[in-house]
Amino acid sequence: MKRTYRKMIILTAVVVLLVTVIRLFYWEEQITYARNVSAADLFSFEPQAGTVPSYAMLYKGTGAQPGTDPSIGPSTGEATHNAMHAFNINAVNYSDASPDASLEVRTEPSGEKALYWLSESGWVEWEVDVPETGAYRLEIAYLPVKGSYSNIVRGLMIDGSLPFKEAEQITLERYWKDAKFPYDKNAIGQEVRPVQMEIEGMKSTFVTSYDVSSTPLEFQLTKGIHTIRLIGGKEPVALTSLRWAAPETIPAYNEYKQAHPDTAAQTWYEVIEAERYLQKSNIAVQTNYFSEPYISPDPKGRIVYNVLGGERWRTPGDWVEWTIEVPDDGWYNLDLKFYQGFRRGLQAYRTLMLDGQVPFREMLHYAIPANDNFQIRTLQDENGIPFQFYLTKGKHTVRLIADASLTKPAVIALQHALQQMDALDRSIRLITGNYGQGAGATTQNLDTLRTWNLQKSDPGIEDKLRSIIGQFQQIAAFVDGLNQNKSDLTTVLDVAIENLQTMAAYVNDIPNRMTDFAKIQSNIVTWLPTLSNQSVLLDYIVVRTPDAQTGLKEPNELNRIPYALGNFARTFYMSYDTRKLNKQEAITVWVQRGRDYADLLREMVDRDFTPNTGIEVNINLMPNPNQLILSNASGEQPDVALGVSMETPVDYAMRGAVADLTKFPGFEEVYERFNPGAMRSFAYDGGTYALPEVQNFQVLFYRTDIFDRLKLKVPDTWDDVYELLPTLQENGMTMYVPTKNFLPYMFQNGAELYAPEGLKNNLGSEKALEGFEQWTNLYSKYYLPLEAPAFLNHFRDGDMPVGIADFNLYVQLMVAAPEITGHWQIALVPGIKQKNGEIVRWTDQSVSGAIIMEKSGKQKQAWEFLQWWTSKQTQVQYGNDIESLYGLEYRWNTANLQAMASLSWPVKDLQTIMEQGRWVKNVPYVPGYYFLTREMDFAWNSVVLKGKPPKEALESAEVSLQREMMRRQEDFGISGDANLQVPAIEHPFDREVKGQ
Repeated sequence: MKRTYRKMIILTAVVVLLVTVIRLFYWEEQITYARNVSAADLFSFEPQAGTVPSYAMLYKGTGAQPGTDPSIGPSTGEATHNAMHAFNINAVNYSDASPDASLEVRTEPSGEKALYWLSESGWVEWEVDVPETGAYRLEIAYLPVKGSYSNIVRGLMIDGSLPFKEAEQITLERYWKDAKFPYDKNAIGQEVRPVQMEIEGMKSTFVTSYDVSSTPLEFQLTKGIHTIRLIGGKEPVALTSLRWAAPETIPAYNEYKQAHPDTAAQTWYEVIEAERYLQKSNIAVQTNYFSEPYISPDPKGRIVYNVLGGERWRTPGDWVEWTIEVPDDGWYNLDLKFYQGFRRGLQAYRTLMLDGQVPFREMLHYAIPANDNFQIRTLQDENGIPFQFYLTKGKHTVRLIADASLTKPAVIALQHALQQMDALDRSIRLITGNYGQGAGATTQNLDTLRTWNLQKSDPGIEDKLRSIIGQFQQIAAFVDGLNQNKSDLTTVLDVAIENLQTMAAYVNDIPNRMTDFAKIQSNIVTWLPTLSNQSVLLDYIVVRTPDAQTGLKEPNELNRIPYALGNFARTFYMSYDTRKLNKQEAITVWVQRGRDYADLLREMVDRDFTPNTGIEVNINLMPNPNQLILSNASGEQPDVALGVSMETPVDYAMRGAVADLTKFPGFEEVYERFNPGAMRSFAYDGGTYALPEVQNFQVLFYRTDIFDRLKLKVPDTWDDVYELLPTLQENGMTMYVPTKNFLPYMFQNGAELYAPEGLKNNLGSEKALEGFEQWTNLYSKYYLPLEAPAFLNHFRDGDMPVGIADFNLYVQLMVAAPEITGHWQIALVPGIKQKNGEIVRWTDQSVSGAIIMEKSGKQKQAWEFLQWWTSKQTQVQYGNDIESLYGLEYRWNTANLQAMASLSWPVKDLQTIMEQGRWVKNVPYVPGYYFLTREMDFAWNSVVLKGKPPKEALESAEVSLQREMMRRQEDFGISGDANLQVPAIEHPFDREVKGQ
């Protein structure tokens, strides 16, 4: 008896311990956040003078069904009633157009006439007679002009003005699908994504912006004659009609239930795999692979594209559509198996359509909760009661649309609060004379021992701080109430509130804490985009009758253990290395890029190169660049390496590890494909040791809306920059110029870094000193920011409306900054005006190269491969395919000049990029080259941070660099009278490009 009692005590203790551990690690205390702050509460401020208000702000909120609540919906019941008369505009009957619109009227195969707008610029106008005063929605019938991967963008003005900010960017979508399904598999059984296929044909869509509203946008029109203007933005398009119609009322769920028969279908369910979609609106929405218990289908140790979306399905308005087929008329539930752990604590939203219509109001901006693992969840109301959908027997479509409309008020309110902070920051700097490094500064130039009396100079400063604090508190409460959870964003706001409260309590200490303003702004700006991003990763959709038991399971910590052990066991008998399948007679190509790039190259080789040449090719990944030199030492090197960094070819050439391409037949013709200024980095001692594959570019980015508002001129020279900076800084803004790139200033001032024979450096020359002083003066004299780790965010926010950046920023703006589409452009990099009037704009443009290893026994076949790979036809095909597969962020910036001109670049942007490309002058590589960057960094730090005289700092760099150069020359056995033949680039590139 005692033994049994003892066992019970021990068992009870174990249970209590387990429960305690589980609660400690897995259970979170549930906190209910009151929803006591509405969207309208956040809009207590007036829009900035001269700006067009957002649709969300215009109607004091977003996401509500119009007509149900005049305080938060764009239209009232009366407006809806008065707008019952729809009217149609035939697109070909335009009244006026600008000369640059490039218009043609064509007859479609259906017999319908269409207006082809073949340029991205210009405008077209129509005059219309509106039958009744009221709210109207606009439905546009259009045909995308084939040849691009981007959606079409147009702006809309009514009677010469924008009705609201979102009308600047009306998106007309292209429809896409996978070119084949199931996916092909490679030699080891891994799935390979197919290219994307555009679904052609006429399309019709209501003008929407899921960034601000879950329903089509509404335009208030009065009875009578109006002028409707569409403004060019992006991509050509053919238009057939612009139909204006009254808003339609979406029923509430109870009304929807009452409107359909109470018919029960027989017990049934079906799983629709997310990757088996019918069509989608954006090529960037992609399938992905995932491996964990109960994922469907199970990859079983291979790469299987079994999920859809995630970070690739986050932009508001992007949608995916599936086909479902039900056996009977009746009521059905919809389950989603999803993962939504990309933004801790924030819900994601999807608007659901069935057969092209939102079935009931609760399917607008439906909340998908944050989670840590895949889970299966029935679409349900706030009380957990599942929604039921009435479906007739047969096929139907289900569309899920990324929707950020509920979060837009917080975004707008945060932007306003940040503007107030910026204005306060600027005011304090004017009072104290601390101009720091401009907007976003994290350093200051102020005497920290001085005592201040700020309230005497600005009596309202404490009230301003309290106002900002109050706004942050309201925004945090709104976001927490919306999500019913604490999020990373509101944690950042809480920290900001705490810091600002300390400043408000000790106002006179603020001048010594000015960097805190910049840190608060930087932290919030970094998190701000997460409010709009609506990432959801989807495994499958389940359509089922309410009584069906699917038996589908979710992963947990316990079943992950045997699953992981199973995957581990597979590694002992499954092959994961394509190198084991290499053919002995084939040339071996190593690719220093991601698997996606290598898979596409392999497919193109099998489809094109090998059939036409008979040369077999083994393509393998090279994840670590050090493998190349180690393989060369061991005698197991590849024949060709692709994607090598810019300095690698010459680095290896000094050691005799790579082949001199000038010795191969036809090199002169191949050389004509590229810019000689870029090829300079691959030249050494009279030879050329690589061919460029992709080439970066540097251009000037600027915000057209801010430049127009401030009446600024785009700087063409550095003197223009110096004139521009005071105006920017007076308005709390600044310019971004990369701090570590000294080459443009050296080259534009006529300095060469090395002597023509490559044995001595030229840092001691007068021209080098001029370039160095220009570089350092930008930061020590003109106070450009010393650091801006996220220029993209500053550019979007507007506190750095101009800056020099590269191809990466261009792609980021195209992909991740839709809210400023049409408000930024690129221009040539500022230069130095010469006596003859020419502006010298030299910049460096990094390239990656393709090399042939010197020890290769198949150099002839390897050279034939490089000729094929760098040709215009291959580069255009590869660039189009990689962008088709993975979206615009994978744009291939080929170094082949003819191929570059043939890819789908906007015409104006391409002209700017090609013109700046004429002024490419890359740094040559000589023994000891790696000390150049290091020593110039040291010299810059000495001048800008420590106040050392520029000449003294540069002389120190010159001596140190020359010492290292001489040491390396001795190591390589280079005599003092040798000539390494550094290529001279004295004039911009003007040679006619051959069509290869």
